[in-house]
Amino acid sequence: MPEPHDSSRREFLTGRVIQKEMRRVGDGIADSLSDAELGQQAPIAGDTVRLETKAMGCPWSVIMNPGPPRQVMVATDAFDFVRDVEQMLTIYRDDSEVAQLNREAASEWQTTSEGLFQFLQTCQHLYEETDGAFDPATGSLIRLWKSARDQGRIPFTGEIEEALANSGMGNISFNNEASQVHFQRPGLLLDFASIGKGYGIDRAAQHIENEEIKNFLVHGGQSSLFAAGGHFGHDGWPIGLKNPLFTEKRYATILLKDQGMATSGSNIQFFRYEGKRYGHLLDPRNGLPAEGILSVTVIAPTATEADALSTAFYVMGLDAALRYCDGHPEIGAVIIPTPSQGRLLEPHVKNFPLNRIFFEDDAEKNEMNPGR
Repeated sequence: MPEPHDSSRREFLTGRVIQKEMRRVGDGIADSLSDAELGQQAPIAGDTVRLETKAMGCPWSVIMNPGPPRQVMVATDAFDFVRDVEQMLTIYRDDSEVAQLNREAASEWQTTSEGLFQFLQTCQHLYEETDGAFDPATGSLIRLWKSARDQGRIPFTGEIEEALANSGMGNISFNNEASQVHFQRPGLLLDFASIGKGYGIDRAAQHIENEEIKNFLVHGGQSSLFAAGGHFGHDGWPIGLKNPLFTEKRYATILLKDQGMATSGSNIQFFRYEGKRYGHLLDPRNGLPAEGILSVTVIAPTATEADALSTAFYVMGLDAALRYCDGHPEIGAVIIPTPSQGRLLEPHVKNFPLNRIFFEDDAEKNEMNPGR
């Protein structure tokens, strides 16, 4: 691939790319592209109608093209579906279904609602598909690392081994006929931080689609969304991807239509101990923080899949994530490995049309790797 000019390398590596005027679409990850000199004009954003709320401990929004006032009521009702998901999955309310499972499913079989049982089966499928890289039955491991961090240390090897023994979707039994589940380990705890927002987004999006609104965005937090239809005459919605080293800047925008998207990385949530950096995304197979990837963005048919797989790909690493995409052409990814010192970011793009992704300048475009 042609080498970009040294000045472009330095500008992108240090975040000193030219600041272009932009309008925000969404919350953090959805910025419209201004005109970028990449051989084709990047899409820009127009006027929108936006409604906001807070759920699952983060901001949520529904963004629509200007239209009939009825849209506002539909968007408001969509938030009710998000709150229903929160009530079902939260581990911070004693009366949630999942909190009850965490308390009682190790003692005896627990009957769940149909919705929760189907969701758990989706999690089980993704767990198996990723060889355990996605695993929401790791609450004990997550609690261990949080407790150790609060104490200003990292967990001891024996503590990690004990938490791993009490973790894993493989330790959950399912009774399909009765919609029942049973935990085979007394210390097993479910925690859906890596998929819950995606599921809430899909439930909200399904409601909006059922109301025959075809063009909209649903955001959950700063890193997950579903885009339906198009915006401002574009065949999709322009969605900005943050620079994982300098999160106040953007390094690319993709044009997303009728797909979910999620980004995972540890550039914001991390801590240091004895000079070493530890990220918050844990490898459920060994109990340690995952390393080697700076940022992963996954594009999938649903936000649920995108949310779970962005975490799984971060854990799996570049080669395994690309192999997964080889076997799942419906799953796209933009993966940025941790660069060597003094090196430019090198995004690997897989299963996503290159004419629908716009990098900030020629340096990024030249360094892009279309996958293997």
